[in-house]
Amino acid sequence: MSETSSFGTFTTPDEGATRRVRAALMQKVNGDAEMFALGGSIARVIELADSDEPGPHDLAYFVLSDAALTQRILRLSNTIRYRTVSGTAVTTVSRAIALLGFDNVKTTALAMLLVDTLDSGAHAGSVRIELEAALCASLVGREMARLSFYQGAEEAAIGALFKNLGAVLVASHEHERYREIRQLVTQSKHTPPQASQMILGCSYDTLAAAVLAEWKIPDVIVRAQATLAPGTLKVAGSRGEWMRQVASFSIDVARIMESTAGTAGDAAGTAEARALLARYGAAFELDAAGLERIFTNVADGMAALMESMNLQPMARPEPDTGEGMPDVLLLATLGAGIDEEGAWPSGKPKNARELLLAGVQDVTQLRAAGKARVNDVILAVLETLYRALGFRFATVCLKDARQGQYRARVSFGEDQAVQAGFVFPAAAPPTSSRDLFVLAMDNDADLMISDASSQKIRELLPPWHRTLLPDAKSFIVLPLVVGKAQLGFFYADRAVTAPEGVPADETAMIRALKRQVLAALAAG
Repeated sequence: MSETSSFGTFTTPDEGATRRVRAALMQKVNGDAEMFALGGSIARVIELADSDEPGPHDLAYFVLSDAALTQRILRLSNTIRYRTVSGTAVTTVSRAIALLGFDNVKTTALAMLLVDTLDSGAHAGSVRIELEAALCASLVGREMARLSFYQGAEEAAIGALFKNLGAVLVASHEHERYREIRQLVTQSKHTPPQASQMILGCSYDTLAAAVLAEWKIPDVIVRAQATLAPGTLKVAGSRGEWMRQVASFSIDVARIMESTAGTAGDAAGTAEARALLARYGAAFELDAAGLERIFTNVADGMAALMESMNLQPMARPEPDTGEGMPDVLLLATLGAGIDEEGAWPSGKPKNARELLLAGVQDVTQLRAAGKARVNDVILAVLETLYRALGFRFATVCLKDARQGQYRARVSFGEDQAVQAGFVFPAAAPPTSSRDLFVLAMDNDADLMISDASSQKIRELLPPWHRTLLPDAKSFIVLPLVVGKAQLGFFYADRAVTAPEGVPADETAMIRALKRQVLAALAAG
């Protein structure tokens, strides 16, 4: 079958050809090691839940394990949209989660994972268009979640983010097919679902759902990718139906904003916006003013997100011209923040004082806001110690009075398995009164050991520490004692010695951080 357009003669493939295209595309996606890793990372982030106490810590740990992702989340929390009234910079991921919100950071991390994996290649211009639409749709989904009464409505932002996954993958892995689909849609003879069905043998929505299912993404998000029937929609009868409506609405809003260069006022006044309102207005109880507010909020959010990811504004390419890389997805290289010249051989940053000071300000602001829980403060302090002093492992141990032992509650660092083994008696065995940890707790003494391999220090190390962390060469112990109550302590170590030590000004700020935790514990 042939069709003629301003682009020339276009031949629609037969059913056998579309089956081969669909099979080849799925094989490419499923067989791509990078895509496999992306799917694993996405599944991991989605399963993080804030209903249980470890949720925010697990998310913070995931973000901190990727230096570039850490920098982008911090950059987002310091954009004009989210900057605090006082103007105090946000320097820890823990504080960023408290400021932006758990679900916001989770969805943003997912968006950044997509961009990082699919930002390059010979067709980055086309991929960029589809990625921006996906990011924009996620922000629309977030706005709709705020207006919803459904429990767990925040998942709609994730469902909306992946609504354009099919187009992103085809643009990245089968660009010729992508161009053909765009041609059909541009001719205004076919909708995107119809055009993708004709060329691929399945719609973009079906492709997205198939890939998400392969990645073991929860069914409610997979089902949200289903194509809606045409015409005016009614109020959803279930959360699942509402999520499908939101996902579809979100990508439609994103397309309108794409065509108007993201200008909210221009988008709200288009014929497409009026048609959008006619289709979804009743379902969402949305009027023209409400739709314009969504356009405005999403435009602001998109600007902040693009700034945080260092994405440059781009002139829209003509994706059907077959050009190479006229407009690549520009992401600045974001390092870990400290290079070899900026750190001691131990790994401790040479600007530790500045990083500690920023952490003190961050934690102070967190407590001053009046909404922080004790665990939020502990997490922010632990992260500051871990990053500012360059430790390989950092944890906070709290006392379990009934069991008569200390147990690691949360941790950051290379080997999370260490946390499970970080359990030991609260009192030294009768046969040994010279236990470094017990002595530190009994005397409320902050210990900063620069060389744990020295004979005198080794004699004071309890057997559990020598067994669990045999290669710890330098470490700190910061007891948490309120009155006479021994509540726990911070511990952090390195696998190398730290002869540079801890000067007085850094020590003062470390103790200031500890005081913030003690004050939170006393108040809570």
